[in-house]
Formats: sequence, C-alpha cells, structure tokens
Amino acid sequence: MAKKPLSDVYDELRKAIKAFPVSPGLYFMKDSKGTVLYIGKAKNLRSRVLSYFQPSADIVSSRGPHIAEMLTKVKTVDFLQTESEVDAVLQEARLIKDIRPPYNSDLTDDKTFPYLEITTRDQFPGVYTTRKPKTNSRLFGPFANAGDLRSAIVILQKIFKFRTCRLEISATDTKRKFFRPCILYSIKQCAAPCADKINRADYRKIINDLANFLNSKRSTVIKNLKKQMAQASTNQDYEKAAMYRDRLRLIENLDKRGSVGKDVQPEVFASDPTQALEKLQKILDSSTPIRVIEGFDIAHIAGAETVGSLVRFIDGRPFKAGYRRYKIKTVKGIDDYACLKEVLLRRYRHAAAGEELWPDLVLIDGGIGQLHAAAEAFKELNVKPPQLASIAKKEEIIYLADRDEPLKLPANNPVRKLFQYIRDEAHRFAQHYHHILRKKKTLGS
Repeated sequence: MAKKPLSDVYDELRKAIKAFPVSPGLYFMKDSKGTVLYIGKAKNLRSRVLSYFQPSADIVSSRGPHIAEMLTKVKTVDFLQTESEVDAVLQEARLIKDIRPPYNSDLTDDKTFPYLEITTRDQFPGVYTTRKPKTNSRLFGPFANAGDLRSAIVILQKIFKFRTCRLEISATDTKRKFFRPCILYSIKQCAAPCADKINRADYRKIINDLANFLNSKRSTVIKNLKKQMAQASTNQDYEKAAMYRDRLRLIENLDKRGSVGKDVQPEVFASDPTQALEKLQKILDSSTPIRVIEGFDIAHIAGAETVGSLVRFIDGRPFKAGYRRYKIKTVKGIDDYACLKEVLLRRYRHAAAGEELWPDLVLIDGGIGQLHAAAEAFKELNVKPPQLASIAKKEEIIYLADRDEPLKLPANNPVRKLFQYIRDEAHRFAQHYHHILRKKKTLGS
C-alpha cells in the first residue's frame, strides 16, 4: 500500500484539529500504531496543536530538529481537556513520568512540584515550601510555580506572622524568654514563639487562621490589596501601586495548585528502603538480596475497559522505565483472577522463554485468591516462579506462596510499608490509566 505524502497527512490532521476545543488541556501526538510520541500542554488546544501543522510553520527554528523529526511520524493527534491550565501542567508531568514518550525531554526525571507545608505536629508549627514534606504535616498543593509559592509565603508571613525557621521549640522550655529573636520579629513579620513572645494557644490560632485563609476565597485580603493599589495609583505613587499589584497576583496565584489527594506525587513520599529489603530477605529466607520487585494491579468499572498495571521497583525505588500497562483482551465481564492471569502470562512469556531476566519477587494487589491466580499463570508457563506474594487491602495481610500462614506485620514494619508503597503505586498507575481511558480513549492500545 502506497504511503501517503506528508502534506496529505497534515491536511487530514488540520481538519481533525479544527474540531478541538479552545480550552486548556493536553494533546497527544501518536504514530500509526497508536503509540504516544509526545505529550504537550496548551492554554488553547486548537490553536496550539494547529501551530505544528501549518504550511508556513518553521518547526526546526521554532521547536528544534527533534520535534521536526517527530512530526514526520505523527498520524493522529488526540486531546484531553482539563479544568484549568494548572491541571494541565500537573497532569502533563504525571503522564510524561508514567508513559515516558520518546520525544519528551523535559519532566522525565524525578523532580516534583512543591507543597506549602504546615508542620502541625510541632508545638509551634512552621510554614515552609518543600518538595519533601514530613509525615503527618498539613499540605497544600502541589503548586505549579515554585517561585510564586515562595514569594507568596513572604507576603503571608507579613499578614499572619507565622515562623519559617527550623528551630525546635518546646512550650515547656523556660529558657525561651531569654532567647533573642531574629530580625523577622523586629520588622513585625514573625510572632517569635522561639523567644516566648506568644503563647501556644495564640500561636495555634495564627496557624488555624492561615489554614482557613488558604482554603477560602481570600476575598477580604484581595479586596484590601485592590483598595490599597487604587489609592496608591490615585496618589501617583506608582512604585507602591506596583508592589500591591504584585502582592495581589501572588495571593491570587495561591489558587494555582493541585490537590494532595488527586495530584499524587509518589516520589515525594518514598522512604529509604534499605532496612525493608534486608528484613524481606530474612523473611523469605533468601540466600541472595531481593533487588527487583514487580507489582501488579487490575482496574475496571463494572467490567468495562479493564486494564492491568505493572510497576517495577529496583532496590526499593520506582523504576519508571519498567512500568507497563495492559488492556485486557481475553476476559469479558468482571473476573479479576482471569484478568490477572492474562497480564502475568503476557508479562512473563519472554522470561519463560529465556529471553529476559526474572524479578526477584512478584507482588500482587489482593488476597489469597489473587495469589493462587498468579501461581496458576506460572504453572501454565511451565516454569518455577520467582518469589510470589500478595498484600490484601484493609487488613494489610501479606500472603506468601510457599507459606500456609499469612504474615501480619505491625503498621511500622518497613517490609509492610514497602509492600504498601509498591501496591499503592500499582493501584495508582492502573487507576490513572483507567481514568484516562474512561474520559477519552487517548493513550492507544
């Protein structure tokens, strides 16, 4: 079959793109097999995507030879609308990390978006910008613009006078009253709990007021800033008016953030797995270290568009290049056991043929039934499986293929926490892909 000229392909793409919305979202450049080559974000989807395929466009000059090469392979372009530009920024980063399209060079590392963190477990909580929050802190974000977040905290500190230092402050420390506070207290930008200038109850009210402010529309502060800006402009004090304008923009930009629950960044909450792997080796009575663990999960809604996920951890840390997703092909309706078996057969048939290496452990999301289904898959492959384990939700019980009794590890056990991390990452990866499939069949087969 004759190959279509590139000009004809572009004509067809332009016709399709003219039906795209003019709202924010993501676009997906795909080849003839439906493989995603490139993911981009746009304020205006139609305008942005059309700009790639205009006859007058000089892509080499404007976007570089790498993208120009990619466009010669593009056969279809899909899109995904988002509620805002911020949603587009956050979803783009997550999808690029998960899918790893070959022509995306940015956002492929483990760099994350920052949070505003309030260390509520401290007696006198601090407020910080962080990419590595503490456990049990109160978080807002992730924020799309780290610079704006840092600047906004400076403005907020002038209003609420919370601390941003890293001192350990105890309410029972009687020596605090002899402590000399830093300059932020002198310029009325901190209440100085370090020097006993405020009691614990009053400082807690400051923190509660800040949290309420971050969760509200901030109308009173915004109204006052607009009033001050207008007054400065009337007085022809344009420098001060510009200062109020910039403060107003920073306060308004606090809304340009995602949700801690929805915009999950699992890289942020990873802990040191060394102890977990050492203990796991002892539990399994293995003569060699457990280095490669692969986790699996199945996601569906009422049996429709069922997908399986594979996540790979090396030395206890996510190895994103090893992540895979599978559209279920042979199972109709709801049958998690059969779906899991299909995914495992597809994943390990090459290893069974000696064409690639086995992981040290396979971890299944589920209970004893899912573990038996996994064992059946390896039996069908006619090979001795690697170590097999599953972790059930709610009770968080761990089942091992060669043990009659399950493991009931305490909540703070590092092996349990590592298994939970792998299980949750497999679940997130499956659910995220399934969510995209349900909204729009975007990512191909």
